[in-house]
Amino acid sequence: QVQLVESGGGLVQAGGSLRLSCAASGRTFSSYAMGWFRQAPGQEREAVAAISWSGGRTYYADSVKGRFTISRDNAKNTEFLQMNSLKPEDTAVYYCAASTRYATLRTRTSDYDYWGQGTQVTVSS
Repeated sequence: QVQLVESGGGLVQAGGSLRLSCAASGRTFSSYAMGWFRQAPGQEREAVAAISWSGGRTYYADSVKGRFTISRDNAKNTEFLQMNSLKPEDTAVYYCAASTRYATLRTRTSDYDYWGQGTQVTVSS
């Protein structure tokens, strides 16, 4: 079992920044891949970024490349998503997720078996 708790969402103006955190507990954090997903009203959940167990490999959706940075601190069992140059279209509920079946990079929703409760990110124009 893995428990995930996100924090750091909120309301920000376009061009601003937010940093999301995801604290994990349960299984050994450094043994599995992690990711960030988002879901806007009426849309499917989509992968935003993903990171391998060591942090050595990362993935970004085209829509966030160059603006978002995913990282993890295995000593503190925490994953981060630094979001810069935010745009109104980034508005969504953001979820962190754990892929305990895999240590390598995963980008499909179906590869993730534990999810946080979600944190709202709202970007005003």
